Amino acid sequence: MKAIIYCRVSTEKESQYSSLKRQEEELLKLSKQHDMEVVEVIKEQASGYDFDREGILLLLSRLKNEKVDAVLIQDETRLGRGNAKIALLHCILKDNIKLFSVSHNGELQLSESDSMVLQIVSMVEEYQRKLHNSKIKRGMNRAVQNGYRPEKNLKNNGVHAGRERIEVPITEIVRLRDNDLTFSEIAATLRGFGYEISKATVNRRYLEYIEEEKHLKNISPNANKS
Repeated sequence: MKAIIYCRVSTEKESQYSSLKRQEEELLKLSKQHDMEVVEVIKEQASGYDFDREGILLLLSRLKNEKVDAVLIQDETRLGRGNAKIALLHCILKDNIKLFSVSHNGELQLSESDSMVLQIVSMVEEYQRKLHNSKIKRGMNRAVQNGYRPEKNLKNNGVHAGRERIEVPITEIVRLRDNDLTFSEIAATLRGFGYEISKATVNRRYLEYIEEEKHLKNISPNANKS
């Protein structure tokens, strides 16, 4: 089992450095007890109430992009405190990463209150996912009702299905916008057809198109004179 050790103290005082060292030593001992391979040790001095921490962001990046099975901490407060702790516990546990702590001498046992809050967060996240899917379906249905025909308009339809399309179909963005779809609905519709595109990108590309059209109209009279 591959693991990452995460150590944190709340201040940058030199006196806290010995606490970081002690945490690392205790967690290395814990990893040996459970036959784990420690691939990285992350240490930082920052407030547990602050989510924007260099060390914790590095930890989340490692968990997402590398094969890691567990995170070793002294106790759950080392991850964070208050809402930051709950958010981080959710981010880690939902990806089936195990948490081991020195305080439990093994796998972390959440308190009843923390477990209940995490269940609520998971339920909310699931409903948000369902709402997102409903928005995609609504956007697609509305587009089709307004004459949008994806099988005719989108390039490479059915080719390399499921793979990301880099090109953004500006003509379809304009067509859907002319049919009174919002930028959010346009983005949801195009994502439904395999285009990885955000509302912000749709908005930006549409405005770029409008500006380019204005520019062409402004220079066209001079072109005719010449």
